[in-house]
Amino acid sequence: MVRSPNLASRVLGWVCRRLGADRLDHYGYRPVLLETFVQWPRFSGTAYRAANWVCVGVTKGRGKLEKHHQTVLPQKAIFLYPLRPDFKAILTR
Repeated sequence: MVRSPNLASRVLGWVCRRLGADRLDHYGYRPVLLETFVQWPRFSGTAYRAANWVCVGVTKGRGKLEKHHQTVLPQKAIFLYPLRPDFKAILTR
């Protein structure tokens, strides 16, 4: 058996560091903010929290095509991870 403490947060950190350069090489731009959704309350987002992602809220569970304002999908917690300290200024230009 192989044990690797903090594996999930290590992998997330590695991916976050690598993603900017990869997107720049492939698509010609570098993202400034990452976003992910975690099904709530089935999962608590422990790995994202350990990797310093910030939970900014919870979805309504409606989905983008639901027209009757009813909850038809599981709610999801929204996590953000800034890749640059000036991400707000860049996104609000």
